[in-house]
Amino acid sequence: MKAIYFEHYGPAEVLRYGEQPTPSPQPDQILVHVRASSVNPVDWKVRDGSLRLLTGQSFPKIPGRDVAGVVAAVGENVTRFQPGDRVYGMPDGVGGANAEYALLPHEAAAFIPETLNFEEAAAVPLGAITALQALRDKGQLLSGDRVLINGASGGVGTFAVQLAKALGAGEVTGVCGPDNAELVRSLGADRVLNHHEQDFTRELSRYDIIFDAVAKSSYLASKAALRRNGRYVTTAPEPKDVAAGALVSVFSTKKMSMLLAANRGTDMALLSAWLQAGTIRPIIAKTFPLTETAEAHRLSEAGRAAGKIVLTVE
Repeated sequence: MKAIYFEHYGPAEVLRYGEQPTPSPQPDQILVHVRASSVNPVDWKVRDGSLRLLTGQSFPKIPGRDVAGVVAAVGENVTRFQPGDRVYGMPDGVGGANAEYALLPHEAAAFIPETLNFEEAAAVPLGAITALQALRDKGQLLSGDRVLINGASGGVGTFAVQLAKALGAGEVTGVCGPDNAELVRSLGADRVLNHHEQDFTRELSRYDIIFDAVAKSSYLASKAALRRNGRYVTTAPEPKDVAAGALVSVFSTKKMSMLLAANRGTDMALLSAWLQAGTIRPIIAKTFPLTETAEAHRLSEAGRAAGKIVLTVE
């Protein structure tokens, strides 16, 4: 099969497009003929070696965490999916999606809603699951809560704004650049702060939940903006912030949580229902062919994409 791969860690230039072995499904897996995938920040962090303690030194590696396509084959224990079904989801591990074929654990995969094409479906899994688990599970969002999303125009943030509303937030504030303010409002934000001019950490005791979807702030910097019993949730904090924040959080009513998204079929099913109903929708920043994945990585690393960066696979 054709795939994007790299044989050593480094900048976007290490990415290659060429032949790699087509995987075979294990008993609890489905083999998907990929029609679209995506680029998330975790993909270039894997590629540049930032996560090498998790990813190790075995090569080649195929990046990619989002898969949307058609079932090509199923493992012997799989009964819910059949060849020809339109499916989407996340591979186990930290990659494997940026290729013509990819494996999905059948329990964590879902049928693509009829309202979505393959490109839209590929924009969903990792970003939407991260936002859902951050707000519902770590943030323990309650009806009427005041919620702030830092990085509201990004791949995770655009889902977080919509999901905060779907989960019953009373007020949602989105933090983004001025060019993306109208987009964030269109997703349901009640307030939008321009991060170039407004510092949300100075809004004392305003928020029940602060979700830093881009890990640009810290618990210690944000703590004063939380109300009593407030919750700060982040996805990839700096190690120094983890240690200091965790210590302070133990002795405070304002708590800090870190999220590593779990690959759950029940969450994919819930997201699919909301997508089918139009409660949430994916936002695509730009689409690239698979052969231009290096350029897509560069765009993601620049941190200016509004929504998800999608890769199409022929």
